[in-house]
Amino acid sequence: MDLELEGKRALVSGSTAGIGWAIAAALAGEGAEVVLNGRTAARVEAAVAQVRARHPGARVRGMAADLGTAEGCARVVRELPEVDVLVNNLGIFAAVPFEGITDAEWMRFFEVNVLSGVRLARAYLSGMKARNWGRILFISSESAVQIPVEMIHYGTTKTAQLAVSRGLAETTRGTGVTVNAILAGPTRSEGVEGFVEGLAAQQGVSAAQVERDFFSSARPTSLLQRFATPEEVAAFTVFVASGRASAVNGAALRVDGGVVRAIV
Repeated sequence: MDLELEGKRALVSGSTAGIGWAIAAALAGEGAEVVLNGRTAARVEAAVAQVRARHPGARVRGMAADLGTAEGCARVVRELPEVDVLVNNLGIFAAVPFEGITDAEWMRFFEVNVLSGVRLARAYLSGMKARNWGRILFISSESAVQIPVEMIHYGTTKTAQLAVSRGLAETTRGTGVTVNAILAGPTRSEGVEGFVEGLAAQQGVSAAQVERDFFSSARPTSLLQRFATPEEVAAFTVFVASGRASAVNGAALRVDGGVVRAIV
């Protein structure tokens, strides 16, 4: 299937590893011109090289900037004034008891997970509307609808992404622009991989055992009963970003391995 992404310009925030990198690589494989982003030049250059290795001839470049800050967002927009596809993937998470989450941490999570996407969408949405084509995606989480007790601040920011996404979609009525949120389930990203390996070392068991224990206790409703791969999330996301998904707008779309039990 031709996803009609040839020649489209895409920006994927937080794309040096994990889901973000997999989305960037998949977009590049479909012929899009892709801009990867990370906080350091070294990480960005390595990620760009990895995409080119997977897709020789891909039109891909990188921009090093901390998009969790207003200054970082402004710099990227100055250097890249127009995009056709914006994937707001940047996000942080941490397991912290509610009583231990300080005001500063609440603000940091909101700044990175929510305001990064708000600032970029604000910068690019009007241009998409003027060209009558565009895709904005927020990479949210099943934690948006099933708030994890071990990281309530993270879940709250993911819920906020759903609200922002739906609100922005309402402004696209009658245009060729869509705004959607992707509710990813537990995924074997770089951060999760490190988290699992750390727990395995602490407990003196294998990483595979930690994964089994996680799905039997922390996420027992999962039908997949394993971490999804970043590529599995990326494949779904790239379709929603494509020209073929023109009727998908204002939706919270789950690629969660069946963790969320609600039918809708």
